[in-house]
Amino acid sequence: MNTEEKAAAPTAPAPEDDGMTWWYRWLCKIAGVLGGVSCAVSGVWNCVTVNPLNIAAGVWMVLTAFVLFLCEVPFCCQFIEFANAVAARADKFKPWQKAFFYCGLALFPIFLSFSLTTLFGNAIAFATGVLYGLASLGKKGDAVSYARLQHQKMGDEEKMTEKASGAPE
Repeated sequence: MNTEEKAAAPTAPAPEDDGMTWWYRWLCKIAGVLGGVSCAVSGVWNCVTVNPLNIAAGVWMVLTAFVLFLCEVPFCCQFIEFANAVAARADKFKPWQKAFFYCGLALFPIFLSFSLTTLFGNAIAFATGVLYGLASLGKKGDAVSYARLQHQKMGDEEKMTEKASGAPE
């Protein structure tokens, strides 16, 4: 390939920066893994009953654990052919989309069968959604720009007060 062909060849698009630092991204992944383990153990424990709603909630919790493992740590699911494709698609989601998805997955069994097992089993999975939701809010601003904004706001309010009172400009 010569330089002209290299320049004309399509390049892979750069991954979209979602504003998450490396340590926060790892925190979300670790929370996803812990949430998956918690959901799996609690889901299996919840299925040891004769109440059909508890069994349905337990099966949902096991499926939630599977989805969390599939999206957050696909190397745990190497025996599944489509695991890498699903993980690649999940990585393209924005943090707020993951937040709604994970929180929804975690809340459904609680509404289905409210018990301590479903509540505590889904707590970490819900916390993973909350972490992604916080990531979608963005970074915190610095104190200097906040003070400058407040100063500007106070100046605007003074001008509005002078105009409302009829003082000459």
